[in-house]
Amino acid sequence: MKAKDFDQAFDNGEDITSQLDLAKARWPAQEQKRVNVNFPLWMIHQLDKEAKRLGVPRQSIIKIWVAERLKQAS
Repeated sequence: MKAKDFDQAFDNGEDITSQLDLAKARWPAQEQKRVNVNFPLWMIHQLDKEAKRLGVPRQSIIKIWVAERLKQAS
């Protein structure tokens, strides 16, 4: 499909997902990089307690809280 036809189909509200390779889709500025952070045991216990309460992994709690703090700082 030519770009012009793709754009027109999108603008017309047509389903264009069959034209996309979703396996290669990326969110802008959402690429990840692994980092290591050492926490005191008491923090890990508190994180695990909160994660269990919310039914999410520890990593999710950390990401959400860091993101919230970064938004407040900017």
